[in-house]
This record gives sequence, structure tokens and C-alpha cells, in this order.
Amino acid sequence: VQLQASGGGLVQAGGSLRLSCAASGRTVSNSGMGWFRQAPGKEREFVAAISSTGGSTYYADSVKGRFTFSRDNAKNTVYLQMNNLKPEDTAVYYCAARRSYSYSPRQYEYDYDYWGQGTQVTVSS
Repeated sequence: VQLQASGGGLVQAGGSLRLSCAASGRTVSNSGMGWFRQAPGKEREFVAAISSTGGSTYYADSVKGRFTFSRDNAKNTVYLQMNNLKPEDTAVYYCAARRSYSYSPRQYEYDYDYWGQGTQVTVSS
């Protein structure tokens, strides 16, 4: 599976961005998916996850209420809508996919088998 993340960019605090992660090589419609991020000088951290059906999502406390994870299985693509962005959201954002079916969202890196290349999000104050 190849994961291509896109949609990052430079935005002012309070603004919005929508990240996309398109999968190729294999369908991810039965896979749990996740978003992680890594800020400069920090370890990669969990942002959000979604179950295989899209019926269940889970968010890091730092983004809860501002970010929304969704999926379009027909397009083999997942999305992360990011609203009310803050400077502390600045990071490289990575999408990830599980090889197996996920009844519930997974928040740990070791749960994921495939990773995208990342897209830069920069939020200015």
C-alpha cells in the first residue's frame, strides 16, 4: 500500500486546512486508519484514528473538537479536517493504515503497517 498525504500548507492561527490521504496499490476500505504528527525536535504523536467502517473515531485531547477524521472508502481516501488551527499544531502530518480490519480506532504507532510520506502544516500566530 502506498499512502499519499496532501493538503498541508501555511495558514494563520484560527484558520482551517483539510488533509487528504489517498491509498494506492491496495484498498484500505477495510483498514483502520490514523493520523500522526511530528513537530520539530519532538517525537511523533498520535492525532486521530478511525475504524474501518468510519463509524468510530478517536482523537488526541489536544485536537478534540477542532479536528474531524472522515473516510471515503469508494475513493480509497481519508481526510482530516482541521479547524481553529493553533501554532502548536505546526508539524509534519503522517497518515497510516493498518493491514487488518479495525472495529475500533487505534492510537499507537505499532498498530499501523503502512505510512505515508507526510505533509507539512505550518500555523502562524
